[in-house]
Amino acid sequence: MFRRIQDLPLLVILMGIAALTMYLPAVQAFATRQHMVARAFFYSGTILMILTVMIAIATVNRRTRNPARANLTALVAAYIVLPVLFALPFSESVRDTSFLNAWFEMLSAFTTTGATLYDDPTRLPETVHLWRALVGWLGGFFILVAAMAILAPMNLGGVEVISGRVPGRGEGLSQITRIADPAQRVVRHAIVLFPAYGGLTLTLWVLLLMSGDTSLVALCHAMGAISTSGISPVGGLQGSASGILGEVLVFLVLLTALSRRTMPGTTLMDRNTKLWKDSEIRMALVILATVPCILVLRHWIGATEAGEEQNFAAAIAAFWGALFTTLSFLTTTGYASADWATARVWSGLGTPGLVLAGLAIVGGGVATTAGGVKLLRVYALFRHGERELERLIHPSSIGGAGQSARRLRREGAYVAWIFFMLFAMSIAVICAALSLVRIEFEAALVLTIAALTTTGQLAVLAAEQPILYADLGGAAKAILGFAMVIGRLETLAILALLAPDSWRR
Repeated sequence: MFRRIQDLPLLVILMGIAALTMYLPAVQAFATRQHMVARAFFYSGTILMILTVMIAIATVNRRTRNPARANLTALVAAYIVLPVLFALPFSESVRDTSFLNAWFEMLSAFTTTGATLYDDPTRLPETVHLWRALVGWLGGFFILVAAMAILAPMNLGGVEVISGRVPGRGEGLSQITRIADPAQRVVRHAIVLFPAYGGLTLTLWVLLLMSGDTSLVALCHAMGAISTSGISPVGGLQGSASGILGEVLVFLVLLTALSRRTMPGTTLMDRNTKLWKDSEIRMALVILATVPCILVLRHWIGATEAGEEQNFAAAIAAFWGALFTTLSFLTTTGYASADWATARVWSGLGTPGLVLAGLAIVGGGVATTAGGVKLLRVYALFRHGERELERLIHPSSIGGAGQSARRLRREGAYVAWIFFMLFAMSIAVICAALSLVRIEFEAALVLTIAALTTTGQLAVLAAEQPILYADLGGAAKAILGFAMVIGRLETLAILALLAPDSWRR
């Protein structure tokens, strides 16, 4: 039976998982006497399961001629089809919303963006909050598996920086695809990754429960942290009862989004490199050491002008708030510390939105659930620039540091620069599209960066005045939905799918 399921197309397997997942909120809603919501999830899951079985029967013997291209096709199709399916029980449970809003909410969750149209958490039933967090959790796990099973063999998703090869043309890819069907390879990687992913989520949930959070809040925050979606049923960590202890626990989990080495089963071709020599971790530590200090110094200067510089307790709270929020936005999670607001009150200064946007653009580690440009690409550009400055001073010098370091500075930096330019062009195009639907430039820029970096909370925290997604029109929501998919999949992967060379292989 399991073998027959593995033979199904990847998208059909994902549809079946989506249908089965809907029964979990149905059980929770039934247990809490939310019978209307329970029926919505149960009926939606049942109808979708019947549809999936019918499609599975029709496609069980289908074989693709180009498994490499089928990988990317299934990956893109998942972000087109699954959010629509996820939106079915959502729209039935929240009757006073449109299906477009339900689709936007589910696409935001599945891409781990975390942008929400419902600024008042009490407007949604508890089960719907659980569904949002669960979809975000599934989206984080899906992109984690896809990075290893689909993108890595094709030198995409940041792996091209390590290998120095042409994106979309993995060496030995033909042998890989002949040995294992795309769906089978995804299933195999999922089995390896799920114990660590699920176990870490369960551990954080229990610890947050012990810290004082309710069961629902603890579970949603645990899933939101491990998936870097930042989804919360109470408007963020500042609305939870776990306090500083809960933030410390979430902080430790967010560290796993800095490098692929922190999650068992996600190590790529450079697996022999020691953890403390990992370039992504080193760069992240430099950012975590400098950015919070700069932010605290900024607040200290503001407090000095206000005559509050002797309040050391506020200074310590400001440092913790800056440290936690820096890591949260660097990993594109979007949680803000409760002390982040305390620091603003202490100094009287506003939120440094440009800093938060810059952290989100840098992003987390390659082959993690984080979005953004990724630390490894930024590191490759930094090392290339460092080497060029060295050659200006000493033209006859030799770079050294081994073959892998030279490859990172040359071919790795080259493809990293290409991706960075594509990312910048994406910002320009999406921002221009939002301007055409009558959104002011500053708001359009913040919304664009929030969508492309999968950090939806930027709209609330980075702008001078919070930008409410609920105020956007249908066209703006559609544009941002497209940007979320682009940001989650990355432009190189989409270009590799559209490249004519991939059709002939």
